[in-house]
Amino acid sequence: MTPQYQRVLLKLSGESLMGQQPFGIDSSMLLHYAEQIKEIRDLGIQIAIVIGGGNIFRGLQAEGSGIERVQGDYMGMLATVINGMALQSMLESLGVFTRLISAIEMKEVAEPYIRRRAIRHLEKGRVVIFSAGTGSPYFTTDSAAALRANEISADVILKGTRVDGIYSADPERDPEATKFDALTFDDVISKGLRVMDMTAFTLCQENDLPIIVFDVGISGNLRKVVTGDMVGTIVKKVT
Repeated sequence: MTPQYQRVLLKLSGESLMGQQPFGIDSSMLLHYAEQIKEIRDLGIQIAIVIGGGNIFRGLQAEGSGIERVQGDYMGMLATVINGMALQSMLESLGVFTRLISAIEMKEVAEPYIRRRAIRHLEKGRVVIFSAGTGSPYFTTDSAAALRANEISADVILKGTRVDGIYSADPERDPEATKFDALTFDDVISKGLRVMDMTAFTLCQENDLPIIVFDVGISGNLRKVVTGDMVGTIVKKVT
């Protein structure tokens, strides 16, 4: 199995850590992701990860709870640090060296974000977990993933979801939805497809950074994606 990429950024949603629970972290899901990450790390691929915090708190939840939006966004950023710490612990239990990096300084639990240091960790074979989003409110973890991927010169963003690619409509609601194997950035815009929020998507488009959307819940899919198997949907400049 020959890797198709040297350096990747894996984007996971916070909700993906819940498993069958209504909120929080399911240890079996943590192990599932950690094993897949270790599998591609063992192929020699440099891996950075961004995890959302929706299983604990979303900034947008704040609007209905009397918490102002900015405060809520910072709470959401802290939730991503909790998820990052959990994934770090599980990876290290499997013998994988990691570094947790936070966009908000909290030196007792995570390193501050310094681009060159993060790249050096990757070069040394450590899995780098980026947490606390961009460090600023009003930006999603999709935007954080796009920003960090471009900063570290990743070859591709791997967006792990609950569905096996990009469809013409929500496949969980519309049985007639059609799956796309490959799309251009222009195709996504013209068809009105939802891949990432527009800030994140535009950042990838302007820097010609491919995005692969795939079902990360199936064991082995992450390895298949990085070794060139037709899994999920790829979005790039030219198909």
